[in-house]
Amino acid sequence: MSRVAAWEDDPQSMADVLPINRPAPAASQDGLGVSLLGTAPPARVYRRGSMEFRYWNAADALGRGTRYWGGLVPAGTRWHHGRRLLVDLDAGVDLNAYYDRQSLCFFHMTVSGVTVYSGESPDVLCHELGHALLDAVRPQLWNAASIEAAALHEAFGDISAILSALQLASVRAGVLSETGGRVSRSSRISRLAEQLGWAVRQSHPDAVDADCLRNAVNSFFYQRPEQLPPMAPAGALSSEPHSFSRVFTAAWLESLAGMLDLRGASSRNLVLVAGHAGRLLLAAIASARITSNYYAQVAAGLMAADREAFGGEYAEPLRRAFVGRGILSMSSAADAARAAGVARARVGSTRLPRLFVPIDGRTYGLRLRRLLVEAPVGAGRWSAASAAPDLGALEAAPPALASRAFVEDLLRRGRVDTAGLGGGRVPPRDAGRTTHALVRHGRDVRLVRRRFHH
Repeated sequence: MSRVAAWEDDPQSMADVLPINRPAPAASQDGLGVSLLGTAPPARVYRRGSMEFRYWNAADALGRGTRYWGGLVPAGTRWHHGRRLLVDLDAGVDLNAYYDRQSLCFFHMTVSGVTVYSGESPDVLCHELGHALLDAVRPQLWNAASIEAAALHEAFGDISAILSALQLASVRAGVLSETGGRVSRSSRISRLAEQLGWAVRQSHPDAVDADCLRNAVNSFFYQRPEQLPPMAPAGALSSEPHSFSRVFTAAWLESLAGMLDLRGASSRNLVLVAGHAGRLLLAAIASARITSNYYAQVAAGLMAADREAFGGEYAEPLRRAFVGRGILSMSSAADAARAAGVARARVGSTRLPRLFVPIDGRTYGLRLRRLLVEAPVGAGRWSAASAAPDLGALEAAPPALASRAFVEDLLRRGRVDTAGLGGGRVPPRDAGRTTHALVRHGRDVRLVRRRFHH
């Protein structure tokens, strides 16, 4: 079998070690296959930093991710756009990466004399793959005008990077050694996209964590995102989806650590509970209604899915993690632990009503009376709620309020392309970083997502 060289982890975290040799990944023939653009170089060990190395490194990382998730999703699951997901490893000059429902796109940029390729990092590759996978199994999240739905998408991307890395025995051994078996401690898997984070820090020192792009180990406690500022330094929480995602990601990693504690800290048990954790997360997302307090709905779904799949074996680590972060109130966690038979929704099968809320665009300086946005539905599957910072539970934001907050945040951050309205409108200054567009549908104008980017 041919061998190729690849990174175990992000290039910066591996700076003092050599790439590992891996079996050349075969092209997948199932519904979750990926196709890297360009002609594949012959499969052999190449010098790190070369185009050929980056090609096989990406093929190895993405293959690892698709094999992991492919073993958990129902047979017949397909990417949103078809059987093959296109991957462009060098789509231009930028510190960016994105998924746009047709492809994964990665970029390069020279920063302080170092050329950084976002598509060289297994963390970034498997994060973007996570967006595509979640879109395949829960497409209703794509246009949801909900801060928590968007942030859950980003959390899922980071979780995808962690779970994909844990498929390597060498990574599991390194993490167990580094953390003393407590995988909720900061480690090589919690520190995501170190090289891309370094590059961003050169021009925006407080925009990302000090040692990576985002660390899944943090001390953030849930707050209603509608009450947070739209932007904040990395040391604070904001409603921006990447920032707010860290609350859920940290709770999830703590729950994974608790699941491992129940079985004992070994490499074999770590890969086992990593499979269980992904299975529970997919089941929870399939069954949770997309509401303004979506985090609480998914967390309750995790506990219900555990009861259904494992007889409640992981109830305590799930409760401890998600209550500890305020994602679930204590009363909601107690209710979820007792729920039975509610997590059987087939992944990708849940049918939800589409609720369009009209917003007066003139409020935001748009020459538009009626902007339609796809609001989160009002009632959840369970009466799950997040915790108040003092006592009890928080009331979920009404769908219309959650949608307005989502739209205003996008506009404040310059993430909406208004050129589609005509009338000589110019796209935002940083048009390459827009995630949404205003699009005419007959007599209506709707807010439509174009991409998820890093």
